[in-house]
Amino acid sequence: MAQSSSESSSSNRRNMIPSFLYGSSTKTLPVIHQIVSSGPAPSAAATPSLRGTGSGRFMIPSPKEPFGKIEMYSPAFYAACTAGGILSCGLTHMTVTPLDLVKCNMQIDPAKYKSISSGFGVLFKEQGVKGFFRGWVPTLLGYSAQGACKFGFYEFFKKYYSDIAGPEYAAKYKTLIYLAGSASAEVIADVALCPFEAVKVRVQTQPGFARGLGDGLPKFVKSEGALGLYKGLVPLWGRQIPYTMMKFASFETIVEQIYKHAIPQPKNECSKGLQLGVSFAGGYIAGVLCAIVSHPADNLVSFLNNAKGATVGDAVAKFGVVGLFTRGLPLRIVMIGTLTGAQWGIYDAFKVFVGLPTTGGAAPAPVAEIAKE
Repeated sequence: MAQSSSESSSSNRRNMIPSFLYGSSTKTLPVIHQIVSSGPAPSAAATPSLRGTGSGRFMIPSPKEPFGKIEMYSPAFYAACTAGGILSCGLTHMTVTPLDLVKCNMQIDPAKYKSISSGFGVLFKEQGVKGFFRGWVPTLLGYSAQGACKFGFYEFFKKYYSDIAGPEYAAKYKTLIYLAGSASAEVIADVALCPFEAVKVRVQTQPGFARGLGDGLPKFVKSEGALGLYKGLVPLWGRQIPYTMMKFASFETIVEQIYKHAIPQPKNECSKGLQLGVSFAGGYIAGVLCAIVSHPADNLVSFLNNAKGATVGDAVAKFGVVGLFTRGLPLRIVMIGTLTGAQWGIYDAFKVFVGLPTTGGAAPAPVAEIAKE
């Protein structure tokens, strides 16, 4: 009995990594591989099968089992997630630059840019086709940097907070894990984004200010100083942190519910194409929620970065409380819904490409314990 108690204690220490939060897998390892090297392995007869495989061995998901050539939660894993974030955020935000440009101008000058259709018309009449992509370079670079930090640090903090909570509480409070992990990641991501966002808004909303990042950045710094690039950081946090918390927590929940209620087979039995379709659908729905939650702060960011010396009070006085929540919202819902769906699709496609599982979709399984003799 003493030996069995020691085996259970050793196994529990090794099982503190809650692998059920990081996607499902059909691969398992015998519990002998989960026990510290100094502890003796339990016999097959003394360990019942968890999955009913008939092997007579107790089987649990391996917390560090490799997918393809990349070991889960290794430096290579986080590097892959960072690269996926660069692709997903940088490319998608650059693609929707025309929508973003019209949205920003509707927020800053609603008398001139009265609606989506008229906004595109005014832009085309004044600046031609090239005008639709003004500011694409700071958009690409800024959101690539943001995406690298957003997705890479989300995966890191999600595991980090899960390890702190332990398997039981991580399963019970998984949504809080998603919220805390995404908020922590976004604090860092916005520091990377803020200078590019400041230049982007100024280039897009003040014709003649600059052609792009190359001449816009030094001109901005000369006008307002280097710290001026970060004057919109707090409103940016106010916009992006709630946005990202909603983006990741709702995505994880929506995808889990899709696999639970809308698809007849478990996630690990679905084709990769179907899994990526679920990722896009979950991302689009999450994006609509994100747009609604973060829109007032988005109006503030556009206003503060457009006007030198402007304050939050000036923005509220100009927009009005209702205007902060509604001005430009329909266009932003379309833009952010499409954007977020595409981001999750690209991110998970890249993960599949390098041999990693797609994000979310597996409901937490109970933590199994070795039966005591």
